[in-house]
Amino acid sequence: MPQLDPTARSRRHRKVAAAVGLAVTAALTLGACSTASSADADGPVAAGQRVSIVASTNVWGSVAGAVAGDRADVVSIVSDPSADPHSYEASPRDAARITDANLVVLNGGGYDGFLDDILESMPGKRTVDAFELYGSPTDLHGDHDAAAASPAAPEPEAHEAAAHEAEADSHAGHDHDHGHGAVNEHVWYDVPTVDAVAQKIAAELGVIDPANADAYTANAADFHGKLHRITAVTDAIAATHGQAPVAQTEPIAHYLLAAADLRDETPEDFTKAIEDGNDPPPAAIAATRDLLAGKKVHALIYNSQTQDRVTQDVRANAEAAGITVVEVSETLPEGLDYIQWQSATAAALAAALDGSAR
Repeated sequence: MPQLDPTARSRRHRKVAAAVGLAVTAALTLGACSTASSADADGPVAAGQRVSIVASTNVWGSVAGAVAGDRADVVSIVSDPSADPHSYEASPRDAARITDANLVVLNGGGYDGFLDDILESMPGKRTVDAFELYGSPTDLHGDHDAAAASPAAPEPEAHEAAAHEAEADSHAGHDHDHGHGAVNEHVWYDVPTVDAVAQKIAAELGVIDPANADAYTANAADFHGKLHRITAVTDAIAATHGQAPVAQTEPIAHYLLAAADLRDETPEDFTKAIEDGNDPPPAAIAATRDLLAGKKVHALIYNSQTQDRVTQDVRANAEAAGITVVEVSETLPEGLDYIQWQSATAAALAAALDGSAR
């Protein structure tokens, strides 16, 4: 499994454990009142029974919904665009939903830590951990002339093996250097990882609901094809603006910038402090302002979900210098699915860079 920098744990991240413990205790107390026992939830569903999926955020809920189609009920724990998933505190209701879920889809890597203690109390729970799938093989690593369809669907009896193979494959390729010394946990901006998550969800659903296994595989293949809408844009950016300098307030869209072959010039001390919920050192703030005032970058990537006075000041500096601000976030905007959201974000980045070249 890829390793995160252990110092990258903010004060936003630290207040979750006690609340989660209470939530787990309450959920176990309420277990007798649940609609299904945990043991039932962890086995195959009965014929005609709907599958229950819980996702940590609506980003992963959207991916799960695309694969499950109308055969499952998907609940996303964090969907508020003003909420910070890093510091979300799980409620007893959240824990009860996870208890009853057939499948839990999470980001992992410490990002949605509110799930960790809950899942530790449920060792048999089926999960798909996106962070563990980072680095999985896929043709979305720049080969966009390949056929959009995924490999042919396995026979129904092969779905259990496929689920385990997908997990094993996830540990390949974790030695890539993605900047700033450690693997970045914001893997929903890494399209190949999102593709791997969709494939793993399909494999797990094929075990949970064997009667509809082929439908889940077909849905994952369709989702795979749609992901090329995003990578086509980032490939075009790389071809036209490769190594163009940009700045960002937080390393949320790190993988988007990497796919577009853009160079993040923001001082690491600045982005790390913002991500950790701290004030950046004065020298880092001054250096970031200088990047913008001197028009040394072509766009500012701005996390609109966790704004503070420092990032708002940076945005004002960018706008005063005529540098386009590209907003990114950690949950889906209302009314958009994952493909629409990320396609729009990539297009906004392309437009900003095209404008800076004029």
